[in-house]
Amino acid sequence: MNEQTTRNPSVVVIGAGMTGILLGIKLREAGITDVTILEKADKVGGTWRENTYPGVACDIPAHMYTYAFEGNPEWGHRFAHGDEIQAYFEKISRKYGVTGQVRFNEAVEACHYRDGRWYLTTSQGNHLEADFVIAATGILHHPAYPDIKGLEDFQGAMFHTARWDHSVDIQGKRVGIIGTGSTAAQVISEIATSAGELTIFQRTPQWILSVPDKHYTESEKARLRGNQPLMDKLRERYAWLIRNTFTEAVSSGGWRHKLLSWRVKRHLRKSVRDPALRARLTPDYKVGCKRLIVSSTFYEAVQRPNVHLETNGIDHLEAGGVVTRDGKLHELDVLILATGFHPFNFMRPMELTGRDGLSIDQAWAHKVQAYRSVCLPGFPNFFLMLGPNSPVGNYSVIAMSEVQGNYVLKLIDRWRRGLLPSVEASAEAMRRYNAYLKQGMGSTAWVGGCQSWYLDADGDPALWPYSWKQWVQEMAEPELADFVRAEPGEPNRALPDREAA
Repeated sequence: MNEQTTRNPSVVVIGAGMTGILLGIKLREAGITDVTILEKADKVGGTWRENTYPGVACDIPAHMYTYAFEGNPEWGHRFAHGDEIQAYFEKISRKYGVTGQVRFNEAVEACHYRDGRWYLTTSQGNHLEADFVIAATGILHHPAYPDIKGLEDFQGAMFHTARWDHSVDIQGKRVGIIGTGSTAAQVISEIATSAGELTIFQRTPQWILSVPDKHYTESEKARLRGNQPLMDKLRERYAWLIRNTFTEAVSSGGWRHKLLSWRVKRHLRKSVRDPALRARLTPDYKVGCKRLIVSSTFYEAVQRPNVHLETNGIDHLEAGGVVTRDGKLHELDVLILATGFHPFNFMRPMELTGRDGLSIDQAWAHKVQAYRSVCLPGFPNFFLMLGPNSPVGNYSVIAMSEVQGNYVLKLIDRWRRGLLPSVEASAEAMRRYNAYLKQGMGSTAWVGGCQSWYLDADGDPALWPYSWKQWVQEMAEPELADFVRAEPGEPNRALPDREAA
């Protein structure tokens, strides 16, 4: 392979969050020089730029939550705070020259495929052409607002956690928070000591695992500086621990799940002495069915005398506060909406059409699916990073993006060398792949009797049901026979049986 026989494609990456930064680096390393990254905001960072609420932190150990090629010796905590993570991504973006590739404040409004090329229109009125488009738009970036009668009638300060209003002082105020998921648990733990009265409106209790945080000293940081092999060992140690506790427990069940269940139930029992309160905090579904919350401070916060757990459903809002179904008015000065995101929007509301004018809404009219999470039949040379059935359950999304990024680069390489006229998975390959996924869901915790953002509109988990090791192995090399007009003679290995794998 040489420059005379290898095409140099033009690539547009949508989004300059964690995945977009990674792609900017890896595309350049692969010798692809025509790369444009379009970012809707004014700086890189994605999730960690958007979420600035009190207590925001990663629930994955910090030394595992780094790019494999660039550890970070400066983490201040085992579970890195949001501003630390944002600083890390900004540093990496500058160091590897990604910042200069990004066009900021320029969202993609339309993206259409015709005559073998992609044509994009941006919010700045600019038009771009590209051979490949990679949507690195993230999973949780479209805030979901609750459908509650009278929401617009509330006269106090009200905002979503992903749109935190830092001009609002909650010191001594009557504060309400709707939701008890991962974000809410972090916010509650942080603001319980400053709010005058804090009312938690809980629809569904959550299982919580206590993992103590750790503050890294200057001497510990100094030992890691300039020592990438030591940071590699630390990252792999945490990764091994997560894989063999959380990941295996929720995907495979067995003794690991029993041990995990015992730990979280014991934590609840030992932390909350009041049996009535403990009963209201006890979920009625399988441990791991929803994303497991990692917190060593939530139960302490919820038992403070100024914190009230309200389990009556919300009937409506009015000017002065929240009215629950028992008719009680909870008077509030501030209402915080910790109500999550729309997880299946992915690149939408961007207008996206593929071959023969097929729109993404038509392609996903019945079910949001992809081939190996990244390829969409009918959308040649288009990749969706962290798409449906990426193994996002309590694992590092950086590691996931690195595996998917390598896979995408190998597919682009096949196109560059003329082995594929375009990169488009066949509809039959996607059908077989999703049947294979469905076959493995029965023994996972995600079918354990709860409603969560892990489940699609049909109640099917949109995660990877097998082991992390198996996913990495299956993503190691593309199977060209699964792509439209693959070269003849390419093998088409059957998807492995779970037991055999």
